Amino acid sequence: MNKSLKPHIGNMIKKQLKKQGRTITWFAQNLPTDRSNIYKMLKKESIDIQLLTRISKILDYDFVKEYHNQTNQDTDV
Repeated sequence: MNKSLKPHIGNMIKKQLKKQGRTITWFAQNLPTDRSNIYKMLKKESIDIQLLTRISKILDYDFVKEYHNQTNQDTDV
């Protein structure tokens, strides 16, 4: 059974926020959006590429590259 698991982008963003010691409030202010929208977004498995690019700039982390790398690892098995 070869089950390919796609990376969960919301979890990737949560992990990076925690690593950087950033709060949901800080993230919402910098995006800018409401905190409730951030919580909804962090539950999603995927998000719009333009939004992901903005998030990457805010957190100074290349989520597009990370997503691509994790996807390739799953298919290399």
